[in-house]
Amino acid sequence: MAAAPFLLSHEPIAPAVPTFAPEEGAEVQFLGTVRGSESGRPITGIDYTAYTSMAEQVLAQLCARGTHEHGPHRVFIQHRLGFVANEEPSIIIRVQTKHSAEAFDLCRWYLREVKTTVPIWKRAVFA
Repeated sequence: MAAAPFLLSHEPIAPAVPTFAPEEGAEVQFLGTVRGSESGRPITGIDYTAYTSMAEQVLAQLCARGTHEHGPHRVFIQHRLGFVANEEPSIIIRVQTKHSAEAFDLCRWYLREVKTTVPIWKRAVFA
């Protein structure tokens, strides 16, 4: 996993081979891609914008809160900014833990928190 627990970037999301610490036995990865329609209308992609300094602060707090509330684990979150075309990933969340069930639960928790607390906005670009 990357050294920093999060990244806001215009760069594409690159696949990564997991590396595990001795006490870790599970990794769950969520990859969210842009669909080809929004509200039933075809789109070419989504334009993501963020209040970057606040989004980074919220992500740092979120990662710290995750460890405090859910115990030891590793997490990496990357969210794209700018235009992301159909079928391209816009977010990846990777969680590593001792056991698979907690990795799944934490990945879902991080996704919900990113969607509801991080100041990132999306605007569909209609075809």
